[in-house]
Amino acid sequence: MKKLSLTVLTLVLTVLLAAACGGGTNNGSGNTANDSAGKGNAGAGAQTETASGEKNLLETIKANGKIRIGTEGTYAPFTFHDKDGKLTGFDVELAQEVAKRLGVEAEFIETPWDGIFAGLDAKRFDTVFNQVTIREDRKEKYDFSDAYIVSRAALIVREDNNDIAKFADLNGKKAGQSLTSNLTDIARENGAEIVGTEGFNQAIDLLLSKRIDATVNDGLSFLDLKNQKPDVPLKVVDELPEAAESAALFNKGNDELVAAVNEALAAIKEDGTYLEISNKYFGADVSK
Repeated sequence: MKKLSLTVLTLVLTVLLAAACGGGTNNGSGNTANDSAGKGNAGAGAQTETASGEKNLLETIKANGKIRIGTEGTYAPFTFHDKDGKLTGFDVELAQEVAKRLGVEAEFIETPWDGIFAGLDAKRFDTVFNQVTIREDRKEKYDFSDAYIVSRAALIVREDNNDIAKFADLNGKKAGQSLTSNLTDIARENGAEIVGTEGFNQAIDLLLSKRIDATVNDGLSFLDLKNQKPDVPLKVVDELPEAAESAALFNKGNDELVAAVNEALAAIKEDGTYLEISNKYFGADVSK
């Protein structure tokens, strides 16, 4: 009887233990599945929240109340410091107007030209306003706004010149050129004898002192010169029809910001603000 009772008791305990183990396994599997499902749902929710909550660059700029602008600060009349040390220039004033239309302040980050693309790559600034020429090789890596200024190669001579009226007349004449400029190629292709200079100002000095006959240079630089010194005895006798266009530069993937800047530029041109800035620095409309 005791043996039977012991046997029955052992059997009951075995069944209960098996049931308990089976229930634990099922509950464990169920909990694991639910945890996985829960984590999956939580993960999906987190991703959705990140995707929907992440601001694009334009939204970030508006939230911060400022747009960071890369510029040289040493390239007159586009971006330079006036006699009081204030950063100013055509590009600077235009960028300030764009920022105003976006409802934010313009924060300029001055950077040497050689480092300005790297600065944009590193996201030290949101855009660049610094006479950046639109080029196909640059468009492969960056986005540009609509062009806001154009420049053409100009043939500059003294006002008393009677020998040079077009680029072809440079044949056999002395042209003052920066040796690293593509403008030098134009002078050389037209048969000019190249006299090396350190830039536009030196070329102008040589031309005024009659040590050279002409210079092929940036038409915008000449407009700036005439705007500052209307009586300088120089003139432009020829220009190439092809224009170099410059625009604001952006990292790719910021379509909303590019569109907003384009909208601001269009409004600036439409209401006459662009012409005011253009006349201030060049005495002419330099948008076309």
